Amino acid sequence: MNDTRHVTIVMVEDDEGHARLIERNIRRAGIMNEIRHFADGGSALKYLHEDLSGPAFNGPALVLLDLNLPDMSGTEILADIKSNERLRRTPVVVLTTTDDKVEIQRCYDLGCNVYITKPVNYESFADAIRQLGLFLSVIQVPDIEAGA
Repeated sequence: MNDTRHVTIVMVEDDEGHARLIERNIRRAGIMNEIRHFADGGSALKYLHEDLSGPAFNGPALVLLDLNLPDMSGTEILADIKSNERLRRTPVVVLTTTDDKVEIQRCYDLGCNVYITKPVNYESFADAIRQLGLFLSVIQVPDIEAGA
C-alpha cells in the first residue's frame, strides 16, 4: 500500500472503541490511507457495491472485517465480496474476537487473506493493531478489475 495508488481501507466494525483503537494504531504505523468506517454489514456492502467512490467503481481497497456485527455475520460479507466479480480480488483481513478453529477455517475457505484474533487485553490489542499497520505498509493490493 506504499505505492502511489489510492487504496481505501474499509473497516467494518460495530464496536466504536475498537474502531477508534484500530484507526489510531494504524495511523501510528504511518498508514495515511483513507479509512471508511462502517458499523454494520449492510452499509458496508452498499458502499462496496454501489457507491461511485467505492471499490467496485473506483478500486482498489482493503477490507478490515469484524465477524460479529448487528445485522449480518462477517462471513456473509466475506462470501459476498469473494463471490462478486468486481470485488473478488479485494484483500480481506478478518479482525475479530472469535478464535474458534471451525470459524477460522471457514473464513479461509471463503477466501479471507488474513485472520487475526483481537486480544482481550487492551495493550495486547493495541500492539496487534500496530503490527497490522506495519503489515499494511508493505503489502501490495491488486487492482479490482485486474484481468477482468
